[in-house]
Amino acid sequence: MDAPRDDARVTGQDGEAPPTSARTPRGTGRRLHGAIAHKLGAAIVSGAYGPGDTLSSEVAFSEALDVSRGAYREAVQVLAAKGLVESRPKTGTRVLPRARWHLLDPDVVAWAFSGEPDTQFVRDLFELRGVVEPAAARFAAERRDRDDLKAMKDALAAMRRHGLTTDAGRAADRDFHDAILRASRNEALMVLSASIGAVVNWTTQYKERARALPRNPIPDHIAVHDAIAAGDADAADAAMRALVDGAFQDTQLAMQR
Repeated sequence: MDAPRDDARVTGQDGEAPPTSARTPRGTGRRLHGAIAHKLGAAIVSGAYGPGDTLSSEVAFSEALDVSRGAYREAVQVLAAKGLVESRPKTGTRVLPRARWHLLDPDVVAWAFSGEPDTQFVRDLFELRGVVEPAAARFAAERRDRDDLKAMKDALAAMRRHGLTTDAGRAADRDFHDAILRASRNEALMVLSASIGAVVNWTTQYKERARALPRNPIPDHIAVHDAIAAGDADAADAAMRALVDGAFQDTQLAMQR
């Protein structure tokens, strides 16, 4: 693997932190350590760091970015909780193999799409959606109630009103998929809501980076709603499968640009 850029590793040409002026570090607030976690997480997920690589030391990193050592430690704790790194005395903080990562964690999904996502990872995510969401739609057609249908209709209305190029429209899209998972009445599926929502959100944003979406996906969502509302489990399964397949095709086109 090629060596990562210096800005990813935050080291100088000799592997040491670049010199900084003597200023008071910028604190340990939640926003700061979250930003550090994002920077390091995106570098790891993108491959700038490979499995077994050692992150910069607390001292080197904090001096390089003019942040407190506490903020760096908190950021590393975030990464460790998501399975990306492991810290040990004397050996430092090392990147763990990909098999250890919590790949469905919403932050990990976000970091994957902050740059150019890995092709295999994108395929894996859509294959997961292709297994989970058609089944959820099938169950929803059999088990939904009036409140579930209202939640889906409200989300569709917001998607139409705002469009998927806006934050509000993408939030409504997430709400639509969440409503279906909740309507499945299957708690094992429902716990995947945040992960599925993150995939829906970030793949949509990714597809729109270079140009407008190649097609309007809202009619696919309407077809899913209509099948669930009609209580037609087979049609709901098929409609959701078509929605996920279409989203995957659109994402593949975006990755070829």
